[in-house]
Amino acid sequence: MPLYECVFIARNDVTQQQVETIADNVATTLGEQGGHVQKREYWGLRGLAYKVKKNRKGHYMLLGIDAPAAAMQEVVRQLGLNEDVLREMTIRVEAIDPETPSAILAKRADDRDRERGFRGPKPAGRFSSGRTGGGRDDREEFRARPRDEMDLNLNDEM
Repeated sequence: MPLYECVFIARNDVTQQQVETIADNVATTLGEQGGHVQKREYWGLRGLAYKVKKNRKGHYMLLGIDAPAAAMQEVVRQLGLNEDVLREMTIRVEAIDPETPSAILAKRADDRDRERGFRGPKPAGRFSSGRTGGGRDDREEFRARPRDEMDLNLNDEM
């Protein structure tokens, strides 16, 4: 049987359990027609590039499917009729590896692994914005004077 990857985007006001229910309905439809879902990934609530049906965010779900073409046509039809589904895209693929995560989940794991601490010294630029200068002014009138010297100057003026 041919292999497909189907990604659908559900509205942002539905819950994750409702998105899972939509995926379960797809799996049930495929099971009735001789196919099955090999891979299932929930990508989370993500921002959309532009508004789709007045929504700025959507729940993304990826399904790796092994099914005949007629079953896939029925799944695409049902996803199109579902009012909670904003968009869906189905493509035919050569292979589905259920163990390896998709590029989206792999990128998210890399982002979590990256250390967000010290990123190296800032380059010294205009107005001494580097970390080594500390933003101090070396002119004499701006240098800090010892407290004893300040007290002596005040007594002399009086």
